[in-house]
Amino acid sequence: MTKADLIESVYVQAGFSKKEAADVVDLVFETIKETLERGEKIKISGFGNFVVREKRSRVGRNPQTGREITISERRVLTFKPSQVLKDALNGVDPQA
Repeated sequence: MTKADLIESVYVQAGFSKKEAADVVDLVFETIKETLERGEKIKISGFGNFVVREKRSRVGRNPQTGREITISERRVLTFKPSQVLKDALNGVDPQA
């Protein structure tokens, strides 16, 4: 699914105009991006958690040459799906 597909889905299901749907999707993505840039966690109930983790610098190897290289420290984004999403993906009935 692409961003355009999301906009189309909001347009069809929510009854917004195409422009309003695009604005809503853009606003949601921008809010998520700004929150993650600040290093804050995002928890979407029934969907999952987005967490920014700090990774320390470490020694790695160039797979082509085998030479050691230093991998710089960086921030990485991780996603952990909720149990509700996991169950939906695996066809588990929530009532069972």
